[in-house]
Amino acid sequence: MSTNETADRATAASSGNELAAAVDSSSLSPADRIPPTWTEPLPRKVSRLFGGPLGRHAQVGRQWFWTPLRVILLLAVLTLAAAWLFKAPCQITYDTSSGPQLDWRNSKQYTAMCYTDIIPRYGVGDLAPDDAFPYKTGWVENQGTPKEQVRYMEYPVLTGIFQWINARAADGWATLAGFGWLPGGLASVLYFNVTAFWLAAAWLVTIWALVLLARRRVWDVALAAVSPLVVAHAFTNFDALAAALGTAGLLAWSRRRPVLAGVLIGIGGAAKLYPLFLLGPLLILAWRAGKLPDAVRAVLAAALAWLAVNVPILLAYPAGWGEFFRLNSQRSADPDSLYNVLMHFTGWGGFDGQLPPGATPVVLNAVSLGLFLLACLAIGWLALAAPTRPRVAQLCFLVVAAFLLTNKVWSPQYSLWLVPLAVLALPRWRLLLSWMIIDAAVWAPRMYYYLGTANKGLPEGWFLGAVLVRDAMVVALCVLIIREILDPARDKVRTALTVRGDHPGGIDDPCGGPLDGSRDRFVLPGVARWGQRALTLTRGALASKR
Repeated sequence: MSTNETADRATAASSGNELAAAVDSSSLSPADRIPPTWTEPLPRKVSRLFGGPLGRHAQVGRQWFWTPLRVILLLAVLTLAAAWLFKAPCQITYDTSSGPQLDWRNSKQYTAMCYTDIIPRYGVGDLAPDDAFPYKTGWVENQGTPKEQVRYMEYPVLTGIFQWINARAADGWATLAGFGWLPGGLASVLYFNVTAFWLAAAWLVTIWALVLLARRRVWDVALAAVSPLVVAHAFTNFDALAAALGTAGLLAWSRRRPVLAGVLIGIGGAAKLYPLFLLGPLLILAWRAGKLPDAVRAVLAAALAWLAVNVPILLAYPAGWGEFFRLNSQRSADPDSLYNVLMHFTGWGGFDGQLPPGATPVVLNAVSLGLFLLACLAIGWLALAAPTRPRVAQLCFLVVAAFLLTNKVWSPQYSLWLVPLAVLALPRWRLLLSWMIIDAAVWAPRMYYYLGTANKGLPEGWFLGAVLVRDAMVVALCVLIIREILDPARDKVRTALTVRGDHPGGIDDPCGGPLDGSRDRFVLPGVARWGQRALTLTRGALASKR
């Protein structure tokens, strides 16, 4: 590297550090909040119904009870209530000679679009019996056929234990109902409602953590609180649990507590895999900022937390513990994966061709993993080569989105993973609401595709067309995030404090924690000029706003 290039790079890093340090992110007052009616066209237009945008000299932060946190939590509670009502038709029962039965006759779970994985989970052998325990208790599937095999709990350990606890709570409720002390109901419906209560609590924790992470752009969290994806999928599966732990882990990191962040992320990884993906961005950004020890502590804490949850089950019930990994390995491309879209519209037979039942699609697994790793390498290069160090949320969104786009499975509830990260990474209201509505709307063609054309359902092509639109929206979000990484002047979070015109700078990372305000220690060669140009653009944009 030449002497001039080194000097340019040092100048850029120093300037970036000065701008970052210009704002003490731990001393924000209510006056520092950025009302969305000042920066977003959609809230500005809606506000005309209630008197127009907030005034420049309005008093902010004087309401003693209806704080932004409480208002946003109230919105989240109302949205979760709508989510429960959305699944309510699938809880209806009818009387038979053998007692009440779940009314899923005539594929009602699809025609009413209320299907949830939670209700049928209770009837499975590892939850229903009183003496059942996940990973220990198995059941025989396809008994008496060539496909007969012993099955166990198919979820990661924490999610499996979570289900078992809720099943026992539902049994206890049913027992008390038998004495007339509580209203009764079908055991699987009681199980759903107990589970839904805790999943709702988990999503409220997610919203709480997001409010603290968003800081000056606190009202952006309303997007997550009222998201159509929450209405559609908060109670479709158990993913709200992992979302709460992953988001709380980012909050701990932002508060400069890397060990606690690692513990929360590791426990989240024991519920669903995706929180572990958040460690990669922390490592690469810490490397650039010279804060690698903090990230290493977080990674080690995550590993120890994950092992603490998993090792006891692995040692006690190795066959049951390995069921999750076995099933994921043997799964073929799901209907909503890009691989299946390609096979349907091109007539291609897939990487492995026709496989017998239970066979592992080795090539598909390798290609899916390889593409994800290549995407992670590209994101890592971007993190080290960008003119200004990217924000944590930006890289986290890119990594999780890359996993979903390259994976052979994109279950509908997986889209919940992106909601908190999207709000932090790209707080553009019209764009995010458009994506959320489209993604949630895919649920309708999915249900009618599962209904089958023989039952007046949709052909597969209609459903896969909707999947393509959803994927295109996620790709568009990724492109815009990359554009903002390469041109920080476009990043609304970085320039948030300059909207009022009373702060001199504004380049910072609310989720950065130890990284926030740090001087870059490692940047890929040849990017110093990018950095200098980006800082010039940023200063120009800030000056124009003042």
